[in-house]
Order: sequence, then structure tokens, then C-alpha cells
Amino acid sequence: MTLKAILFDFNGIIINDEPLHERLIEQLLIEENLRAKPDEFREYCLGRTDRGCLRDLLSSRGRVVTDEYLERLIHRKTQAYCQQMEAIEELPIYAGVQEFVLKIHAAELKMAVVSGAVRSEIELILNRVNIAEYFSVIVAGDEITNSKPDPEGYLLAVERLNQKYPELNLHPSECLAIEDTFPGIKAAQQAKIAVVGVAHTYPFHMLQRVANWSVDCFSDLELERIQQSYELEVA
Repeated sequence: MTLKAILFDFNGIIINDEPLHERLIEQLLIEENLRAKPDEFREYCLGRTDRGCLRDLLSSRGRVVTDEYLERLIHRKTQAYCQQMEAIEELPIYAGVQEFVLKIHAAELKMAVVSGAVRSEIELILNRVNIAEYFSVIVAGDEITNSKPDPEGYLLAVERLNQKYPELNLHPSECLAIEDTFPGIKAAQQAKIAVVGVAHTYPFHMLQRVANWSVDCFSDLELERIQQSYELEVA
């Protein structure tokens, strides 16, 4: 078996922006006359789409909202996110990400982003740090029906890569996902994609129990060793 594509999560993997997302969610709750509770963001939002996060968060408070109302909330949050990120001179990109992307490109592997984030947020960041050109496909949270841990996003990424590169004949088993949360890891594995868990959000020992591989940070990722593992077949 050969490794042909690497599929990146976005928040918590490429950019350290979870604290900003948490603040923006808290602000939305305040505007809804609600107060954020401890660990609520981690329970309902980490690794998930804004739609899934806000719907379940509001539902837990007894609020039933229409899809149209949810879209308005998401739009407000996206606007605030982009405004704040555009104002930051040096974005909080995780150390080693850009170097790893260049290594993958040099190895002639395909790359995609599979994220619960809104496409405009993903494109803003990738363009700002000059790595957008290396990602052949983006599957964003506003383009899927089911949030992680559902495998929809990962299966759609494989489908889109095959549409763009028919000669690739890509199968999920020939992909590697890079994730930092349990919903993300489960989504990839349900799509039959092996996962490396990066300990940006949860401790290494917790990720080690569920991911195929685990590392403390991007600088610990060794592309050559991963490729060798695929040649020996992914467990």
C-alpha cells in the first residue's frame, strides 16, 4: 500500500485559534442572553462545525432555533473571526506546519483540508501564510450536512481528490488524516482513514489510545517514517 494523500484538520492543527473561537461563541451566547458554562465549548464545539456546535449548545439550554436563525449566528461569528484575524500581523500558525506542507509537496503527495470551519475562514488563513496553493481540495463545515465525528467530510475529500485527479484512483486506506480532537479522529477512522493525533488540544497519552499514531507537535512528524508504515500496510 502507498500513501497518496494527507488530509489536514484546520483549527487546532494548522492554526492555534480555538481560544478565539471560544471567545466568539461566548459572545454569541451573551447576545442570546445566555452565559457560557465551564467546559461547554470543549464538550459541544471542539472538532465540530459551527452549525453543529451552536445547535447543540442552544438546544442544551432549551432553545430551539431554525436553520435560518443558525445561519445568521454563524455569519456573525464568521465576520468577527475574519475581522480579528485580518488585524493580527503574525498569525498563530503552529510551528512546523509550513515546513511539513513543503515536505509533502516535495514528495508529490496530494493535500486537502477537512474541517468544521467555514470556507472563508480557511481560505483567509491559508492565503495569509502562503500555503493555499498546496491544498488541492478544501472540505469546509458550511459544505457538509453532518459534523465530525460523522465521516462525511473525509469521504467527500477523497471523492473530490478523485474528481480532480482521476488517475490517482485514491482509496481512503491510501490517505492519512492529521487531527487534534476525538470527534476528528473518529470521523477519519470511520472513513477508513488512518490518523495521526497531534497533542495540541488534548494530552499525548489520551490521543495515543485512539489514534493510529500520536505526536506532541508537528516537528515530531516524520513523513518518511509514515510512508514506510504505509508500505508495510497500515494497521
